[in-house]
Amino acid sequence: MSDSRERIVACTACGGVDLDLIATSHQIPTNSCLLLESQDQATSYPRGDMTFTLCNSCGFLFNADFDPQLSEYSARYEETQGYSQRFVDFARDLAARWVDKYDLRDKRVVEIGCGSMGEFLQFMVDAGAGKGIGIDPALNVERINHGQPDKFEWYPDFYGEKYSGLEADAVVCRHTLEHISDVKNFMQGVRRAIGDRTDTAVLFELPDVRRVLEEVAFWDVYYEHCSYFSLGSLARLFRETGFEVLHLELDYDDQYLIIEAKPSAIPALGAPLEIEDDLEAIRSAAAHYRTEYQDTLKRWAAEFSDVDRSGDRPVIWGAGSKGVSFLTSLKSDAILYAVDINPTKHGFFMAGMGQQIVGPEFLSEYDPSLVVAMNPIYVDEIRADLDRLGLSARLTAV
Repeated sequence: MSDSRERIVACTACGGVDLDLIATSHQIPTNSCLLLESQDQATSYPRGDMTFTLCNSCGFLFNADFDPQLSEYSARYEETQGYSQRFVDFARDLAARWVDKYDLRDKRVVEIGCGSMGEFLQFMVDAGAGKGIGIDPALNVERINHGQPDKFEWYPDFYGEKYSGLEADAVVCRHTLEHISDVKNFMQGVRRAIGDRTDTAVLFELPDVRRVLEEVAFWDVYYEHCSYFSLGSLARLFRETGFEVLHLELDYDDQYLIIEAKPSAIPALGAPLEIEDDLEAIRSAAAHYRTEYQDTLKRWAAEFSDVDRSGDRPVIWGAGSKGVSFLTSLKSDAILYAVDINPTKHGFFMAGMGQQIVGPEFLSEYDPSLVVAMNPIYVDEIRADLDRLGLSARLTAV
């Protein structure tokens, strides 16, 4: 735990104090999407502890040792998944669905945490939204190239009270809430900013923790993600902070939660949806993760030890947060390179263990025997690249 912050002893979603420790990872990199210029810089990057904790009252999970002072979100934060056609197709479809479903044609959309390039906001404008307003401390406006720049306002900054005057017909927040520790306070701030504009659509997307727990997907637990939701815990937080939940679903091969809501003047308006009745399932899945965590680590470590002893060359495919968590957790010396299709990352190094990030073309010379995909949803894309390069490496996924 960082010396600058005491351990969190009450749930930041509901305030509950009936907490269970699920797993602990000591001294892991506090950022995993930064562009680090040398191996020394990568291996010496600041570290913190992950104390993966369950609130038995609401089903929310969080890092009880999280210190926001250790996180960096800046222009060197490279998180885009826009080089994957699979991901782009999903995001474009979701943007079009929301524009159509919530009648956002020619209307104003504010996106909290729009990423370095504001891609989803651009997709919403492409689908018919009239104005896109993006807020993110990692925004790199120079990289944004849209044919209608007058339809956007960009703010390279953290969202806060000073942006409460930005009126919008929809507030979008994708893959941001999991980076925020005090989630109840954050959602209360969003609700205050909307005020009496109760027709505003509130549209969030974030990872599903139930899948992580059931699959013992330790690579999906890392420092930047200090907050972990299921459908139920997310819906409970929204109702608690002044929103009526309109729709809940799992998407993207059941990896992502999607919640659609609107502000309510009546606390906890609306009966819970059947799909959010998951508290017992989350408790059970968390107990499963706690029991299987160390054995899962050992199985993966043994596989790479076998590969290393045989003199073969393994690589991982996906040099983002999952990759950093996977490599840091295993602490294996067998993997020297991480492959990524994002050319902006090439030549940089992975925080923690210091693997160099390379493009797919590098593999023609390196000729790996094993490729481990950091997300199974991209296996078909990866296999196509390996076939194009004439490589026969065994391809598996976490």
